[in-house]
Amino acid sequence: MTQRGRLYGCPVEFALDALGGKWKTVIIARIKQGPLRYSELRRLIPSLSDKMLTQRLADLVEIGFVVLETSPDGKARYALTERGQDLAAALQALYDWGSVHGRAEGVRFRSDIEAAA
Repeated sequence: MTQRGRLYGCPVEFALDALGGKWKTVIIARIKQGPLRYSELRRLIPSLSDKMLTQRLADLVEIGFVVLETSPDGKARYALTERGQDLAAALQALYDWGSVHGRAEGVRFRSDIEAAA
């Protein structure tokens, strides 16, 4: 995670440090579609272990991208903060790039399999 006052070479270095690996971006990409319960995130990201999901959610809350809120039905849900919502356009650009170039490389995506079912 980022350290206050640390000197970065450029803003991209800071952004990548804040996002710190693939799981945080995957979690944010799922939550950007709307608030989700822990169990919903587990189901949407089956290759992520419980321990790692718990750790990454705690990291995202700590750095201010995600907040744990209580919905009207009394259930806890993870939602993006304003800071987290600011990442939506950048994540969409990564998604679009990955979709085009992944398919060109013959990569398969879980969303394609689920849509065909």
